[in-house]
Parts: sequence; C-alpha cells; structure tokens
Amino acid sequence: MTNADAYAKMMRDMMGSMPMDTSAFQNAFKSQAAMMERMTKIALEAAEKSTEVSTHWTKETLAKAGEVASTKEDPADYSQAMTEFATAQAQITSEHVAAFAEIAKKLQMETIELLMAAGKDAQEEVSAAVKKTTDTATETAKSAAAKAPASKPTGTK
Repeated sequence: MTNADAYAKMMRDMMGSMPMDTSAFQNAFKSQAAMMERMTKIALEAAEKSTEVSTHWTKETLAKAGEVASTKEDPADYSQAMTEFATAQAQITSEHVAAFAEIAKKLQMETIELLMAAGKDAQEEVSAAVKKTTDTATETAKSAAAKAPASKPTGTK
C-alpha cells in the first residue's frame, strides 16, 4: 500500500461500499435556516417596536424639558414647572415601561411558539429517520440470512 494511487482507489472503494444519504443533512440545514429566518424576523420586529417606543418617550421628554427651561416671571413658577415635569415624567415612564413589557411579552411568546414548533418538527424527523434505519437494518439482516448457507448441526453422532 505504498502507492498513493492504490491507497486512493482503496479509499474510494471503501467509501463507495458505504453509501450515505445526505438528504438528512440537507433537510436539517434547511430547517435550521428557516428557523433562524423566522427568529430573525421576530427579533427585528421587536427591535423596531422598541425603537418606536423609545423615540416617542424621548420626544415627549424633550417637549416637557423645553417647558421647564422657558423663562418664568415668578421664581415660584420654576418650582411649579419642575413639579409638573416630574409628575409628567412619572406618568410617561410608567406608560413606556408598560409598552416595553408588552413588546418583551410578545417576543417571548413568539419565540416559545417557534421553538416548540421546531422541537416538534425535529422529533418527527428523528422518528422518520429511526424508522427508515430500522427498516433498512431489518431488510439487510433478512437478505444476509437468505444468502447464508444453512449451517450443519455440530456435535451430532
């Protein structure tokens, strides 16, 4: 086996005698790619909605800050403006945190649904692969048994 060509031929023959069905790998790759596409869409949608909430919150805060920064006639008006700003910020904050919570809740539910569906699909694929392998092994064993010569009882006189 010192000849490289002989070694390559032996390896080709050996690999050829063990055919491999690559469709399982291809199907797994396609399933994984499809799941990642759906997962990415879910994440991007959540990011978009989160950005909208954040932008709205920022705009409201800046508008209220502008009111606080305006010149007042009476020094007590500054205190009143700060109090109103703080009250408005507390209300705005609770509304926007609730909006973020809704986005997170939706993201979590969609992710769980996607993972549950992927798990179910994977279980079905594994069951089909096991059945196919079992059928092939049974067929091979029957074929080998049919080809084997009948054995003679040993030790009989």
